[in-house]
Amino acid sequence: MDDSIPTYTAAPDGSLSSEMASAYREAGVIVLHDFVSSEACSALRQRALELVDAFDPATVDTVFSSATDQHQADAYFLESGDKIRFFLEDGAFDESGELKQAKTDSLNKIGHGMHDLDPVFDSFSRTPELANVARGVGFEDPAIIQSMYIFKPPRIGGEVVCHQDSAYIYTEPESCVGFWFALEDATIENGCMYFIPGGHKLPLKKRNYRDESGAIINEILDESPFPEHLKIPAEAPAGTLVVFDGRAPHLSAANHSKKSRHAYTLHVIDQKCCYPAENWLQRGDDLPLRGFDQG
Repeated sequence: MDDSIPTYTAAPDGSLSSEMASAYREAGVIVLHDFVSSEACSALRQRALELVDAFDPATVDTVFSSATDQHQADAYFLESGDKIRFFLEDGAFDESGELKQAKTDSLNKIGHGMHDLDPVFDSFSRTPELANVARGVGFEDPAIIQSMYIFKPPRIGGEVVCHQDSAYIYTEPESCVGFWFALEDATIENGCMYFIPGGHKLPLKKRNYRDESGAIINEILDESPFPEHLKIPAEAPAGTLVVFDGRAPHLSAANHSKKSRHAYTLHVIDQKCCYPAENWLQRGDDLPLRGFDQG
């Protein structure tokens, strides 16, 4: 495996050169600096804060934690594929059940349908530049299947354990790709992502799906551990786009700093591939999949 993450300044039109595309195929991840403007990052952060302002945390107690997977038993989470829902951090509450910090600094994420249900998120998520990136990494008929606004709040931002996104967003053949935008500077101090370059060539370690009763199953496909000693930090200034293969192992440490690490993620699949009905993430027929074209 390689010992570096390919990093470039984004082309104005978002297109990937042959060198960039080759580097992505080899590493399974590519970092594109200056992909979106500071103004666009600020506008998306502002819209997220408006959504949070309208959210009443007294109505929801769903905690998202990749370490415990407790959210997988919660209908509020399982039915969020075509909705805008709010998920709290594991350390958000004090002993009396009250939030220890402001609402914005208590949330893990918002998900998973903002890109289709909110006009500001829709506009950010669908641009000619992103369409060019999708073509550059090999998509024939891309569709955005989920979006997540990730807060990684100060002091309580939770660890994200090493995983592969294709375990959760599975297609046959596999086609999932993550598009991760740094809306604030992501550093080692505040919990930036880490990748194992070339790790996408490893087997898929597990499948996450619903059984006939609707319960979530985590089927182990390969018991060998990820070679986490090879992980490399992907520090990313605000405006950076990180694109990574669905099999690319990635993780992030807890954020114990005083700085938040807001980010926005899209997961994209190819509509020429089969998306199984047992995948946890499902959408109603009234919200069909769309690609990167506006409207």
